[in-house]
Amino acid sequence: MTAGLAVVVGEALTDVIVERDGAEARHPGGSPANVAYGLGRLGRRTALVTELGDDADGAAIRAHLASAGVEVRTQGAAARTSSAIARLGADGSADYRFELTWELGPVAVAEPPLVLHTGSLATTVEPGAAAVERLARDVRGGSTVSYDPNIRPDLMGGADGLRGRVERLVAGSDVVKASDQDTAFLAPGRAAVEVARDWLRLGPALVVVTLGGDGAVAVTAGGEVHVPAAPVAVADTVGAGDSFTAGLLDGLWDEGLLGGPARPLLRAVPTGVVERVVRRATQAAAVTVSRAGANPPTRAELDAVTGSVGS
Repeated sequence: MTAGLAVVVGEALTDVIVERDGAEARHPGGSPANVAYGLGRLGRRTALVTELGDDADGAAIRAHLASAGVEVRTQGAAARTSSAIARLGADGSADYRFELTWELGPVAVAEPPLVLHTGSLATTVEPGAAAVERLARDVRGGSTVSYDPNIRPDLMGGADGLRGRVERLVAGSDVVKASDQDTAFLAPGRAAVEVARDWLRLGPALVVVTLGGDGAVAVTAGGEVHVPAAPVAVADTVGAGDSFTAGLLDGLWDEGLLGGPARPLLRAVPTGVVERVVRRATQAAAVTVSRAGANPPTRAELDAVTGSVGS
């Protein structure tokens, strides 16, 4: 397997899952933490830069991430570990309410990562969001920067106030992954692929938008690729997008397309390679939605459903 380090920076929190019958279960979560966990499960050396409280939820999150080999690097101590309350609908979809603080201070990484991933609340909730943006700028010369807006309107505010920030982060990234819900919120009435084309012109090499049951569309300078969703019986959709992101980065890693020196290769990536990478990411998401909670596949599980052998 190709060497290197993935650094994920962003929130780790407790997902309180409220089932259809009203029963509650607590699970480690947070979009960046889920991506870090997904990369760790796929065998990638991964560090998560985050904030956690000195409490039972924080200890549970640390143990959860450690089980996938993820190194947790905390910046200061939060008064309490943040939480997200997710109520599951009849179709398995989740509606979220957040109780979160994000006060991340200046961050420096001693080892330049092969890839830095960020997004979600960590890039919009101040004062920590400014530190996240600064870190992404600092490492981009030698690292691939990946970004997932993962829009949460309850905490991020309206589209008009958010659009400029998202576009600035898109412009400073190499890989952007979003959902069609994100693009619909930011650009009502426009097709997701149109928004992806606009974002590509801002500077990234690859923009991928997930389309729920319709799969995903990827846009590069060399063309566009649509990959259908993998057929699966849905248990719930918690963590599906984060599993997709981990699978996407893992696939790019396998193809030798991560890291600052590989940026020209990523910009010239053939559509056949993009299709292969995105197909593997959709399979990772399919495994996750087939079982309860944010439970992404291991490398062995993903290889089994894709018929490939990880590098």
